[in-house]
Amino acid sequence: MASKILIVDDEQSIVDILRENLLREGYETIEAYDGEKAIEIALSENPDLILLDCMLPKMDGFDVCRNLRKETNVPIIMLTAKSEEIDKVLGLELGADDYIVKPFSMREVIARVKALLRRTHVSENQPIEDSNILNFGDLSIDQKAYEVSLKNEPINLTLREYELVLFLAKNAGQVFSRETLLEKVWGYEYFGDVRTVDVTIRRTREKLEPDQNNYQYILTKRGIGYYFNREID
Repeated sequence: MASKILIVDDEQSIVDILRENLLREGYETIEAYDGEKAIEIALSENPDLILLDCMLPKMDGFDVCRNLRKETNVPIIMLTAKSEEIDKVLGLELGADDYIVKPFSMREVIARVKALLRRTHVSENQPIEDSNILNFGDLSIDQKAYEVSLKNEPINLTLREYELVLFLAKNAGQVFSRETLLEKVWGYEYFGDVRTVDVTIRRTREKLEPDQNNYQYILTKRGIGYYFNREID
């Protein structure tokens, strides 16, 4: 079955070219031209991925992303203006999985769509190794359910956040540079920069860490990178 992609942009010409190229690659597409309609369609149609423009009528892309993340972990790629660096960071902080800067090449768009869908498919179908559940104090990672819980309460993580936590936890105690995390968690196909790692770590910590002034799980090795605390009882 073809993956279904929701295109959200208020410029008809951009929607047309995205639709044409995605259809050519074998994907199914649906469209929305404002933020409110995007949320309605996303929740009713359950797309496999969303291409979401930042600047939209009725509700901008950031508010759309924020609202969708309360309901679904569908992969989201934000479409940002070339000069607005803050848009990239804000989109990631709100739970977007990736961003593409306008004007973009269709080769780049297709590559990122394929990479993100492939990682989603692999995460859903990869074999479970060793024990299904990893425990670190009050934190548990259920690899079969793709769920992270704190004190038995599920934490709402995006796919990327879950992959990051799982990778660090399975390699607890080992320090990884930002570049290595981009390679291992985001994959060779990722086109972003190391700030993406910092933003995702920060967003994940906000959900994972009970005390934001004293991190217990994801720790920083100054000047090197990040690691998962293996000393938690």
